[in-house]
Amino acid sequence: MSEKVSLNIEIGGRSYPLKINKGEEAGIKKASDDINRAIEILKKNYAVKDMQDLMAMASLQLLLNPKDSTQKISESDGFLEIDEAIRLLDEELSSME
Repeated sequence: MSEKVSLNIEIGGRSYPLKINKGEEAGIKKASDDINRAIEILKKNYAVKDMQDLMAMASLQLLLNPKDSTQKISESDGFLEIDEAIRLLDEELSSME
């Protein structure tokens, strides 16, 4: 049976307490760092202000390109397509109101 340890990570300015298997801490910290880095890049490059949208876009990008998550994220990495999909969805939802 694996020993569990407590870990608090911060993603998008919010703290999340986790119970993880001992030895997973480095991987989880790296993942949260990658997500936070992607969020910051998105904030700088796009007019998206909503943290939920930023987290969704960052998560999608990192899931689509897991092997590239340690490299610098840029517009050519698929953010334009994700941004456009979210913008179209937002327009569609707004038109339903």
